[in-house]
Amino acid sequence: MPKHGKNYRNKIKGVDRTQVFVIDEAIKNVLASSYAKFDESVDIAVKLGVDPRHADQMVRSSVVLPHGTGKVTRVLVFAKGDKETEAKEAGADYVGSDDLVEKIQGGWLEFDKTVATPDMMGTVGKIGRILGPRNLMPNAKLGTVTFDVGNVIRDIKGGKVDFRVDKAGIVHACIGKVSFGQDKVYENALAFIERLIALKPSTSKGIYLRSIGLSSTMGPGFKVDTLDVRARVK
Repeated sequence: MPKHGKNYRNKIKGVDRTQVFVIDEAIKNVLASSYAKFDESVDIAVKLGVDPRHADQMVRSSVVLPHGTGKVTRVLVFAKGDKETEAKEAGADYVGSDDLVEKIQGGWLEFDKTVATPDMMGTVGKIGRILGPRNLMPNAKLGTVTFDVGNVIRDIKGGKVDFRVDKAGIVHACIGKVSFGQDKVYENALAFIERLIALKPSTSKGIYLRSIGLSSTMGPGFKVDTLDVRARVK
């Protein structure tokens, strides 16, 4: 068993971590248990009643959180001509085509998200083996292969979160920072969960929202009452 530090032990003293909390109380506990000197992220983990081995039960999409994530996202755009100009005006950090492909082939990866116009995907395909394993490949299902580059860049910069269910049927995401306070984290959490519910596959049987956990980067996790969340989302 890993040993936790004194600060961690002090923060969870008197807290029953086996208890299931309504979402307000869970968020309150997460923020109160944060102890790091930096502004910790608030993370959510949702166990879904799906079998990701089946393509028709793969849950993958994105959501623009009402208050963003609090993170600075570096956006790279593959585009030419007018779309290159549009991307720069929308706030993209890097814009180009073959020059960026060559740079990435040389080992450069100082960006967090990529966007590409459809006509550039042949060029981007040359570095698919580099971008793919790092979840950096533009993807039409996530809206990052599009001619509407301006709006997509603004969404990403404004707090768009991409997510996908893992092999265990769990979706992980950052839904803000401790410094946001309870109300903003709450609104972000509900927006994220509402999006997950809307994506429920028709082939998913039984309970869809199996469990929900909230935690800060360094702090302990707290269980959330899924029935309470469902009622609030409705």
